[in-house]
Amino acid sequence: MIVTREWINEFIDISNISTENICKAFNEIGLEVDSVSKTTIPQGIKIGFVEVCEKHPDADKLSICQVNLGYETVQIVCGAKNVAQGQYVPVATIGTKLGEDFLIKPSVLRGIASNGMICSSTEIGLPKINDGILSLDNSIGELILGAELSNYKFLNDDIIEIELTPNRGDCLNILGITRELSAYFSLPLKEMEFLNSEHAGAIGRILEIEYLAKTDTNLMFKVIDIEEFSLPVLYKYRIAILNIVKNSDIENACVYINHQTGIALNIYTKSAMLTGEDKIHLKIDDNENGFTQVSGNLPLSIVGIEANYIPIVDNVIIIEASYTEPSALAQKVFNTKQKTGDLYYKSTRGTNPNLGLGINCFTSFLSKFGAKIYKGELNFSRELEERLIDVNLKVVRKIIGQKIDEKIIENILTSLGFVEKKGTNHEIITFKIPYERHDIVNIADIAEEIVRMVGIDNIQSKPLLIDEANRTNIISQEFIKRNKIRNAAISNGFFETTTYAFSSRELLEKYNFQTVKDELDILNPITSDLNTFRTTLLLNLIEGVSRNQKSGFKAIALFEIGTIFDLNREESKKLAFTWSGYKEEESLGNSGKPKSMNLFEFATKVSNCIGSFELEERDEIDNRFLHPYQSANIIQNGKNIGYLSKLHPAVAKDFDINEATFIAQIDLEMINNELITASEISKFQASKRDLSIIVPKDLSYKEIVKVINMLNIEEIKSHAIIDIYSDEELGNNESLTIKFILQSMTKTLDEEDITSIMNVILSNLNEKLHITLR
Repeated sequence: MIVTREWINEFIDISNISTENICKAFNEIGLEVDSVSKTTIPQGIKIGFVEVCEKHPDADKLSICQVNLGYETVQIVCGAKNVAQGQYVPVATIGTKLGEDFLIKPSVLRGIASNGMICSSTEIGLPKINDGILSLDNSIGELILGAELSNYKFLNDDIIEIELTPNRGDCLNILGITRELSAYFSLPLKEMEFLNSEHAGAIGRILEIEYLAKTDTNLMFKVIDIEEFSLPVLYKYRIAILNIVKNSDIENACVYINHQTGIALNIYTKSAMLTGEDKIHLKIDDNENGFTQVSGNLPLSIVGIEANYIPIVDNVIIIEASYTEPSALAQKVFNTKQKTGDLYYKSTRGTNPNLGLGINCFTSFLSKFGAKIYKGELNFSRELEERLIDVNLKVVRKIIGQKIDEKIIENILTSLGFVEKKGTNHEIITFKIPYERHDIVNIADIAEEIVRMVGIDNIQSKPLLIDEANRTNIISQEFIKRNKIRNAAISNGFFETTTYAFSSRELLEKYNFQTVKDELDILNPITSDLNTFRTTLLLNLIEGVSRNQKSGFKAIALFEIGTIFDLNREESKKLAFTWSGYKEEESLGNSGKPKSMNLFEFATKVSNCIGSFELEERDEIDNRFLHPYQSANIIQNGKNIGYLSKLHPAVAKDFDINEATFIAQIDLEMINNELITASEISKFQASKRDLSIIVPKDLSYKEIVKVINMLNIEEIKSHAIIDIYSDEELGNNESLTIKFILQSMTKTLDEEDITSIMNVILSNLNEKLHITLR
């Protein structure tokens, strides 16, 4: 984005602010300055007036000019085609240095003396404005003959190029840039005046538009007579700085106003229109990709995308101002692969939606320099949706990390074009977001606006405080838990399987599993083998084991996480495991003779997947999959969450699978998913002590555990049964050996401490369960 100091000064008074400070301000508010340069016309270039211009008698391409410099009239021989009597021109006088080896001296050209040089724009250090010599006018200031052209500030301007980020399309114009400076320096914007020189005719008598488009595009049209329009040199100079000089004054004027206001403008010439007897006809409809298209007797433009170039050859032109919502436009182009042009760049970054402002600026500008504006306008615009944002002052200050006064926040936002709405409370202020600020979405964007204008250097540095809200919920927690279980199961040798939520009703009933009530069951099953809702995962897993064993696998480990149903067809999530055959594959390590899986190793595998648990004798065998002597409830955090068992030999025979098959089914929701918290550990040595006791065979081990746990002895870190022995002498009793690990947090336990603890344990077992030492 290119701006000049004097162009900015037309909208905001920066006469007392240096260019250096302006650039510093741009950088501080996030508009990075890419380069700064100054146009300086050399000393000795003076304003002259061509009083006489005659052809050279001996050269067709030369002219002899008498040029009035105010203090003298000099004769200059000029080779430019466009030099003419009555022009104000820049004159390089004798002694002027235009370059390292270019000094103006008196000369004789084809026998005619020449005392100076009438210059083009490039010869005096300006960009190329036109072909031939530069013709001056009062747009650069009052022209005084003999005055140094280097004293005219409009041509000796500071040029600033700004590198904009893609989201700041509102600053792709002079008005947007000056609004930013106005907010930063707390300077008011100058009021814009619009004065039109009206044509006697009205737009309705010359232009007729057939509007058939269904897209959300805003359009406004004006008709202008440009027969007497001429673009002054100042504006040609500024357009030359932008390096987008067009072929005619009216096209250059369109570029100028677009750069000044950010309004998307198009010019249509009368000869490109469909013309009736006394009217020009335009048609606006949707093209094959759904974009708004403007057509005359040929396609003229696709609004917001591209415009076909048609030379301006008529004195009557149509001006079109347009606006299309940028994100929707970009998405549509992406989806349809529509070909785009130069106009698309600005349209997708956000042109100014205030079409009335753009049309008024353009028509007023043209009127000043000879154009006549037809009365009225044709407007095909919808009211843009108002975007509001609630500015919570507490949140803004928290984001910034510093308290900013409420009045300062209000002043900054209003100066940036935000409109404060009524009915707000003390802590929350509602603002209407400017239509051109597509980058403002949430409260963080508002905080950024405040920081930009206050200045990042004025925000006190503080340590970073990470205050991240907990965004997890039940669904995400369950998802995490399932993935943790999956990863653990796979790492322990299980393969995940996914089966239908249906089973065979006949098999469920055969093995005494619960079945869904008849009136709630499937009306039209997909097959006879899948004719009811499954009430267990185990049946499908065992069928999977059978298929794998028939394929030659000897070590089969499967798990499934899925839904089962109760008799009322209520759903619940379960986790099921099965391991059949060898506990590992044949390998060199086991000499090709792997051992079969057993109940305790299977329980360890399951524990590795769901966390530690205890096994408790199962009182009820409620289905025929369970082994009557090798089954147990799974107890975790004192709750029964499922069961595991060796598969009943009769079932293994039915499915023709290895008898060393083990199963487990667990309530997924009851599996512990709490975070593991670290606790202090003792720095003192742990001691181990075995206790061998005589207990009745019909006494459940959990009764012994209950007595030991009720003692609440802090030094007991863990205990587990390590040996069971029985013989004829013991009769109805048996010998159990329990290993205790003892450790104190305050000291190393000596023999007396250990003996005392073991005596307490033994005496309580004897008192409550009549257990004696072996």
